[in-house]
Amino acid sequence: MSSNDSTAKTLLVAFSLSIVCAIFVSAAAVVLQPAQEINKTLDRKRNILAAAGMLEEGRSVEEQFSQVSTRVVDLRTGKFVTDIDPQKYDQRKAAKDPGESTNLSDEEDIANIGRREDYSLVYVVENSAGELEKVILPIRGYGLWSTLYGFIALEHDANTVAGLGFYEHGETPGLGGEVDNPRWKAMWPGKQVYRDGQVEIHLIKGSVDPGSDTASWQVDGLAGATLTSRGVTNLVQFWLGENGFEPFLNNLQAGEA
Repeated sequence: MSSNDSTAKTLLVAFSLSIVCAIFVSAAAVVLQPAQEINKTLDRKRNILAAAGMLEEGRSVEEQFSQVSTRVVDLRTGKFVTDIDPQKYDQRKAAKDPGESTNLSDEEDIANIGRREDYSLVYVVENSAGELEKVILPIRGYGLWSTLYGFIALEHDANTVAGLGFYEHGETPGLGGEVDNPRWKAMWPGKQVYRDGQVEIHLIKGSVDPGSDTASWQVDGLAGATLTSRGVTNLVQFWLGENGFEPFLNNLQAGEA
């Protein structure tokens, strides 16, 4: 056998193996995709429940999430819409689509997100009498190194924080990454959002003085992470402000959402 024939056969075998491997990888991706989507949905529900202080260990996430109603809100009007399926709505994709989002001016864009989607998912918890107990809102904004994605939950008065949590970010571990610290997240429940009709809640440098007249609107800053702290303040104030969910929260309280 000539060396040319040997080389040709080697290349043929290598090519055949690469084709077979590519087929297996593609098939595995197709087979695993439904499971990955299920896990992604389950993780989102877990984060929503955790932000609202409703996550109980030992109970299935699906069982607990049955208390939550997923709705779609038009952020331009602050009212629920029924012609968009919340199970199919891709909010991140909509935020990048000029036809489904609004460009923000520099003055408006304190969260540094560029565009704001026109419609948003919201998560509503009601009691057996149909009365509002909690509302959980998706929030996002830029920190130091990354966009932080999370949820903030409000009590029935749409002013008292029930909890906050971030599920995706790229902040520095031990510094801005302390947004994941349970001790820091535990400082949020009970804080107030609005004061004299304005969004007042914010992170401060250092620790909150419990005896201060402004303590109800303040949260401890993240030590050594001034820019991430500022980013968290900005994103929370944006999404709870007039360009975010404030019109919806006002309508919700008035029974007009």
